[in-house]
Amino acid sequence: MNLFDSISPLDYRYYGNNPKLFEKLKLYLSEDAAIKYQLLVEKTLVEVLAEKKICPKDAAREVARACGSISAEDVYREEEKTKHNIRALVNCIRRKVSDKSKPYVHFTATSNDIISTSEALRLKDAVIKVVIPDLIRLEKMLIKIARKEKATLQIGRTHGQHAEPITFGFAIAEYVSRLGSRISAIKIAADNMRGKFSGAVGSYNASSLFIRDPEQFEAAVLKKLGLKASTHSTQIVEPEFALDLYHALTSAFGVIANLADDMRHLQRSEIAEVAEEFTSGQVGSSTMPHKRNPINFENVKSMWKAFMPRMITGYADQISEHQRDLTNSASSRFMLEGVAALLAAVNRLSGVMGRLVVDHKGLEKNFSLSRERITAEPLYLLLAYYNHPDAHEAVRKMTLESDKRGIPLGKAAMQDKSLQPYLKKFTKEHKAILSNPEKYTGIAAKKAEEVCSYWEKEMGRLS
Repeated sequence: MNLFDSISPLDYRYYGNNPKLFEKLKLYLSEDAAIKYQLLVEKTLVEVLAEKKICPKDAAREVARACGSISAEDVYREEEKTKHNIRALVNCIRRKVSDKSKPYVHFTATSNDIISTSEALRLKDAVIKVVIPDLIRLEKMLIKIARKEKATLQIGRTHGQHAEPITFGFAIAEYVSRLGSRISAIKIAADNMRGKFSGAVGSYNASSLFIRDPEQFEAAVLKKLGLKASTHSTQIVEPEFALDLYHALTSAFGVIANLADDMRHLQRSEIAEVAEEFTSGQVGSSTMPHKRNPINFENVKSMWKAFMPRMITGYADQISEHQRDLTNSASSRFMLEGVAALLAAVNRLSGVMGRLVVDHKGLEKNFSLSRERITAEPLYLLLAYYNHPDAHEAVRKMTLESDKRGIPLGKAAMQDKSLQPYLKKFTKEHKAILSNPEKYTGIAAKKAEEVCSYWEKEMGRLS
């Protein structure tokens, strides 16, 4: 199929036109990958049967060879006849082994022993081998920016209004911390993925006919695959393990969408504190040649809007009637698309953050707009500390007075006779803040460095 015959924008626009990303994704998220992982589980089952002397070693070798030579096309052609995907898979394997080995293909397994286990394994592998490394790369990029700009003065904003001074590095450190905690949560959830080999209803009916300890046998198969069994399963694995992982991935998507949104707003013409570097031939608008739109940041937020609501599907798929129904068979197939969308967004954001231009003049200009009012908070707190009976109200009135007179708030305070008994008690450092609000950044720079150091170590541990 031609790439542009695809229906999903994910395929033809967001990863299909990125060969590097496509090569990474197809190993885990494609239908070809789904079949390969199912074949891996079938192969491993027979290997453990041989280790437990339930079948000959030759059978395990034959099945392994057969599984290595079967394609997704083979299985789908067979499914046209069987109308059952796993029976089609089993038939394809059996066709390639001797009559002596045929009985051991899929022996004691039900379809969802293969499906649940293979899906858990490929999701885990995709996350550990692709998602986490790409997220760590973005995290390290944010640490670099936060460290470089940890002392760069910026006006803080709450409710879209100028608040107290911070540093740009401190603002980025927020996302270092939030993304770092999500990467940790993703790793924990991925490591906790579970498979099953407990049969048609989860009570080991089939395997207990031949195996004295079917739970130990299940554990042996899963250990060979790098998974664990949950304490209970029905025809399917308990859904909460995969749900926890999808939740961690989706909340990480929310963090990067928030970062993208902040950077987008800081690029507004009237703010202009950062800029998205444009390539020499890049066009911002089809009719306004001067435009430099924050398209990459906007795209990340837009992708999050499309895929975040799909978590509702994940929660809906928790519900399965009795030991199993098929109401999740179609809906669950779409969940992996969220992994592809997250990776596309992470790669896009990494690219633009790596070329982010921090406009120091723009930061200074915006700070200067509120410079003379910033002292309201420290002035009020210091007056209260030195026993002014109504410090907040006194400073509120003084801000109005200073605006009317057109003078800095700090200067108006120093000229106010009623405040002199309190101002005399101010230390030299306190008075310096009133005349030099740039110093009123708390421990923003120190905190940025602490956050960066902590998560830098954690990323080293998780790498």
